[in-house]
Amino acid sequence: MKKNNWFTLLLFVVLLSLPALACRLTDLGGSDGPPRNAVVVEVLANSSLMPWLETAVSDFNTARIQNDEGNPFFIILHEAEAGTAVTTLQDGAPPYALWLPDDPVWAEVLAEVGNPNFRADCLSTAQSPLVIAMWRPIAETLGWPGLPLGWLDVGSLAADQASWSYYSGGELGDNFRLGHTHPGLSGTGTSTLLAVVQAARLQTEAVTVADVELPIVQASVGAFESGVAWFGNSTENMGRTMRERDMAYLSAAIVYESTVVQHGGGEIVAVYPFEGTFMASHPACLNQAVSGEVREGALRFREYLVTEEAQQTALAVGLRPVNTAVSLAAPLDEAFGVNPHQDVDIFDPPSADTIFAVQDLWQQARKDVNLVMVLDISGSMRGNRMRSMQTAAAQFVQQMGADDRISVIVFSSQSEVIVRHALVGDSRDKVMADIQNLTAFGSTALYDAIGDGATLIAETTVPDMTNVLVVLTDGMDNASRRYRAGPQLFELAAANDTTVVAIAYSSEADARTMQQLAAATNGIFFLSDEASIEAIYDEMSAAFGGTAGVGR
Repeated sequence: MKKNNWFTLLLFVVLLSLPALACRLTDLGGSDGPPRNAVVVEVLANSSLMPWLETAVSDFNTARIQNDEGNPFFIILHEAEAGTAVTTLQDGAPPYALWLPDDPVWAEVLAEVGNPNFRADCLSTAQSPLVIAMWRPIAETLGWPGLPLGWLDVGSLAADQASWSYYSGGELGDNFRLGHTHPGLSGTGTSTLLAVVQAARLQTEAVTVADVELPIVQASVGAFESGVAWFGNSTENMGRTMRERDMAYLSAAIVYESTVVQHGGGEIVAVYPFEGTFMASHPACLNQAVSGEVREGALRFREYLVTEEAQQTALAVGLRPVNTAVSLAAPLDEAFGVNPHQDVDIFDPPSADTIFAVQDLWQQARKDVNLVMVLDISGSMRGNRMRSMQTAAAQFVQQMGADDRISVIVFSSQSEVIVRHALVGDSRDKVMADIQNLTAFGSTALYDAIGDGATLIAETTVPDMTNVLVVLTDGMDNASRRYRAGPQLFELAAANDTTVVAIAYSSEADARTMQQLAAATNGIFFLSDEASIEAIYDEMSAAFGGTAGVGR
């Protein structure tokens, strides 16, 4: 199948100071730990629930609710997006007693890949519709709240610069920049694609695998994805990053209504698509493989989550309560940019097979990447710093698409191209081996390496691929002879619509130049060390549409 144009620009998700990454499960159980005689109950939940569940878990643990033997139940909370959780739980371990995905269908997806233990007993704990989060001035320019807007509307605006210029008059940026999460990792990403399918089919009943395979549907998804400018690995990070980076970075993002409340501050509003949307029910699904006192603790915690007390806590962070004793109230109101009373059709939930089908369609629709990776191998990289970088970079290559292109430039006293515009599907193992065989020596010709990377992109760029330059260094330039830091070098790096990801790989790195480089290309700057470098490459893999996630 011919691929549709996809990313116009790829950017990334969280600040590295945040330990909670969707591709890693993060312990949120509290620093004090459980009492010695506690019954420990492990709970796994998606990121959009964290603002609620962190408080609910703390309140539950503080209450010291006990079993008949006088032992308190103690909840330890972990975070993972739905798709990431499926890949973690498919072999039956670790033994989480409760799992809170976006929708019960994810328990069916998990059953399809080998673990049916969560499918039989799920209870909705809170609700939140999928919305188009948009900066208020942009939404008002498009006629919000009086003029209906939909999935296909925002897709068209993102894909067609001329159309956006007509509405904005050129005063709100050159492009309408749209983002959503990775469909293989996050429930909101999958729901976004399914919503486009629903809109293309003009129906609210659940779409089928046959619907997804229709040429008009595939064209609609391809057109929508051609305008996506930013791709995240979790719903929570999507909302946070949109808020932090302002409207020049992202005009709109597909998130839950609760995410708008948590991060919008009234400056970001929720657009409820006129074609309809999905409603997350955030079920707490009981693991049928656990028994005894752990099962009892899981049930007691689940019962607590739907009490009036816990539902008030959910409401306070923008979730719609499922306990009818708790009425809709602030912050679910206009002051926070939402309108829970707006009439909108709710799409029927999909089947597990449809989820797999739309993810396959997405992999076909994604725009291929022309990546140049520039790696510091100077003497200061010796030891664990080099080994950690090699492991992370090789894993990133492992997850690249077969039709992506990769070049690798290494630099010490001078720069050298060791891989030139290789087709990943034909050369993956060799590229990974070349990275693993690097040795550290010499000085740091950082500026020359950046210039050579930009030149290589200029030589290999083609219209239907996204150009990305990844630059990693742990030091200051002390050997460049051909280039200097400054506007001329930054303009060269930004040419050919290139996104630069600049990684300062130690506190001794030239962070100022790397920040300027990222800013000049509307890219992103990361401050990293050996402990966090693998997390950076995981984030980049998600943003490039890497092959991690459900069904991969």
